[in-house]
Amino acid sequence: MEAVVESEGVTQYIYFFQKIIYFFVVILALASSFAFGYDPSPLQDYCVAINDTELGVFVNGNFCKDPKEVTSNDFFFSNLFTLLDTNNQFGFNITFVFIDKFPGLNTLGISLAYGQFAPRGVSPLHFHPRGTEMVILLEGTLLVGFIASDQNNNTFFYKILYPGDVFIFPIGQIHFGYNIGNTTAVVLVAYGSQNPGVTAISNTIFGSNPPINPYILAKAFQLDIDVIEYLLSVF
Repeated sequence: MEAVVESEGVTQYIYFFQKIIYFFVVILALASSFAFGYDPSPLQDYCVAINDTELGVFVNGNFCKDPKEVTSNDFFFSNLFTLLDTNNQFGFNITFVFIDKFPGLNTLGISLAYGQFAPRGVSPLHFHPRGTEMVILLEGTLLVGFIASDQNNNTFFYKILYPGDVFIFPIGQIHFGYNIGNTTAVVLVAYGSQNPGVTAISNTIFGSNPPINPYILAKAFQLDIDVIEYLLSVF
């Protein structure tokens, strides 16, 4: 009997997120086409990033540190597995290890992150414009999913992950993670870019700078203007 109740609960979670994702996929239909780029292939052993504004011109956003000055510390990042504060509106927190925090990643086409979900915590619907994501569940139980573009009929792919399970979010696809368990869920994430970027759907649409005219949003989402103005105030 308990198994049946649990199954019904999971189905409700899946249906709930399916409805939300279908709602936000309208954003992509209204927006112009995204142009995705990939990290360039390196032509040398390494190119440790260094910020030097006096040089005036950036190559892929960074300059290379003089190879003679490179040390082992340039390829080292410590204390990734630290306790994160999930006491926020999402019940979720993550540490991104992108090029800005790890200069040794420059030109190597990879990066990573470490995240924690409180029970019922959620990573807001988002996508990475420059990299595919691979999530590995270390602890807990996590419902994950992404929705494909209209090229594939906006198909919703989802799975419940248990420790040791791996799931992939293809580049540019809207996705999420939701902790359906009663304990903290912990993930290790890998990206196919040194700087995959993060575009949170709700923050982008309702928290843009300057803000989008609320009448445009009301028309686009077919919502009352009061609802749109409330969302704008929240974000």
